[in-house]
Amino acid sequence: MRFDSRKTLRVRMDHRQPVNLMGSDGTWRRSCVLLDVSQTGAKLEVEGSLDVLQAKEFFMLLSSTGLAYRRCELVWIDGTMAGVHFINADGKKKATSGQAAARNSARDK
Repeated sequence: MRFDSRKTLRVRMDHRQPVNLMGSDGTWRRSCVLLDVSQTGAKLEVEGSLDVLQAKEFFMLLSSTGLAYRRCELVWIDGTMAGVHFINADGKKKATSGQAAARNSARDK
C-alpha cells in the first residue's frame, strides 16, 4: 500500500507491534511501536525521551531477545513520532528495488 507519496511500498501495521531501539554501544534503549515499515525504513512512535536518537546509528530490535534487528539512522522526529532509514552491513543505505533494478540493468549492458 502506498501512502504519503513514498517511493517504496510501505506496510501499515493494523495492530500495535512493539519494538525497541537500542544504541549501537548498548548504553540506551527505548520502547517503541512500529507504525509502518518498508524495505528501506520505518515510522515509529517512541516512548520516553527522544534525545538519544540523535546518535548516528542505532538498532531497531524486532524481537525481545534481540535476534531480529535492523541497523538504522534517524531521518526525522515529529513529537513522539520518528522516521528511520535502514543501513546495510557495508554502511550504505538500502537501495530501493527500482534503484537496484536500474543498477542491474546498467551492469548487464
